[in-house]
Amino acid sequence: MNRFTRKAAAFVTGLGLLAGSLAAQAEGQIRIAEQFGIVYLLLNVAQEQKLIEKHAKAAGVDAKVEWIKLSGGSAVNDALLSGNIEIAGAGVGPLLTLWDRTKGKQNVKGVASLGNFPYYLVSNNPNVKTIADFTEKDRIALPAVGVSVQSRVLQFASAKLWGDKEFNKLDKISVALPHPDAAAAIIKGGTEITGHFGNPPFQEQELAGNPNAHIVLNSYQVLGGPASATVLYATEKFRNENPKTYKAFVDALDEAAKFVTANPEKAADIYLKVSNAKLDRELLLKIIKNPEVQFKTTPQNTYALAEFMHRVGAIKNKPASVKDYFFDDAQNASGN
Repeated sequence: MNRFTRKAAAFVTGLGLLAGSLAAQAEGQIRIAEQFGIVYLLLNVAQEQKLIEKHAKAAGVDAKVEWIKLSGGSAVNDALLSGNIEIAGAGVGPLLTLWDRTKGKQNVKGVASLGNFPYYLVSNNPNVKTIADFTEKDRIALPAVGVSVQSRVLQFASAKLWGDKEFNKLDKISVALPHPDAAAAIIKGGTEITGHFGNPPFQEQELAGNPNAHIVLNSYQVLGGPASATVLYATEKFRNENPKTYKAFVDALDEAAKFVTANPEKAADIYLKVSNAKLDRELLLKIIKNPEVQFKTTPQNTYALAEFMHRVGAIKNKPASVKDYFFDDAQNASGN
């Protein structure tokens, strides 16, 4: 009986390992983490129009797509490394942090950009005209201190102003706060939050909702022009083991970018529906049609931030070019 029990247990264990192996190689499952804001509009369109499912079906795959809402690059990176998501949506800063951390292991790299958007550091403190005017009494809200792209751009701006040794000077007055909460604090006023490095539409809501709100810093000024602040990234394992699902996702993203560019009015309606945002439609359309905003999947102006992060020791590995931290796909071929 003991021998029989052992053999049966070994057989069941073998079946379990086989099932696990098959599950790991099964195409179709894709869990996507997004955060808050219009910068995720391409994902909203893909979700509403079921574009991933459409392209997967054309490739003979029955896709199961899950959308997960998180806040901050740290939470997104943790979800990716723990295997709770396949596609991470966050800033270039979190991508570079994880690329550096997983180089030679999980090999996390960028999949595509979500477009070019200017990110504004907005303050409701009339005395703050530049970042040099912030004092110990001020607090700057951003998604994740020292990790999010907003935090990294602020550090980059600080290094340009005070030198590389002082790149993290403003970290001590920065606090992690989701964009909706930070925007509410700036609009309302009277709280310790006097600055918010956000993204659309929160920054535009702040400028429209509080007469004291004004732009202190524009990310384009720091990065040298239109730049991909928010990107999508994944592990090398997912890309290699799920080629059809991966391609379906990339193709869906490309179709969504073309749709938004050609149909801003419809795209605005989709955003309002999917995000349940309490946002003025005219303000939303103004953002989508802003000449500084470009809906494209090719990464642009990301390398300057990567070079800076290596220079100040935020990442150990120095990328030779964008090709080091983005996958070698068609949409990334002309990236920089």
